Amino acid sequence: MLLDRRRFLAVSAGLATSLGTAGPAAAQGYGQAFAVTGDEGRPVANMRLPGEITGEIQALRGVTYLGPREAETTLYEFFDFNCPYCRKAAADVASLGASDSGLRIGLVHNPILSVQSAQAAKVALAVQRKLGSAAAWSLYGQLLGKPGRIDGPGALAAAAGLGVPAAEIEAIADSEEVRLALKSHMRMAADLGLYATPSYVLGNTGILGHPGVNALAKMIAALRRCDRIAC
Repeated sequence: MLLDRRRFLAVSAGLATSLGTAGPAAAQGYGQAFAVTGDEGRPVANMRLPGEITGEIQALRGVTYLGPREAETTLYEFFDFNCPYCRKAAADVASLGASDSGLRIGLVHNPILSVQSAQAAKVALAVQRKLGSAAAWSLYGQLLGKPGRIDGPGALAAAAGLGVPAAEIEAIADSEEVRLALKSHMRMAADLGLYATPSYVLGNTGILGHPGVNALAKMIAALRRCDRIAC
């Protein structure tokens, strides 16, 4: 069952394995490949990423998408449901998606902060698998739009409001398909060296932390002009 602690210990062990075998991006470390600042004027850590790795993000199962498949630009957010900065990021990312018709947003789970985060991520992946991206996006906004710790039971209660019995969502969340999807999301984050939540991938650049909605909008605009997050 979803709340069987042994399963979530296995998730934690899988994370440790991923971090221990992180790929070339993590090995190089983040500095400032491009001189960009966040909305508060502080430098934003960023780094060029290998295209052969970033190109694999779109093949991950269970990524929640907002925006047209044929959009000119895709912004991937790697997040944890219990990251306080992800609450601010959720509102900002939704604002970007609503105001930019040429932007596609992909949500990738990286529950590195707690077992409860992994529980909630499995529920969200189950919703994605059962109902698709629109429902999973709604759940993302709902969970990150309220205060307090987010865990499996809380995520299940919210998911039940989408019209699927909690027992059915729980069964999908405990499936091997969801376990493998979550593991692949976390392995991708580790391979890219995304050790902060939230973090972003924009083009072939990794961005650590949430720079703010205006800074992200400027980076997106720059990518479209010169294929870099700063021209």
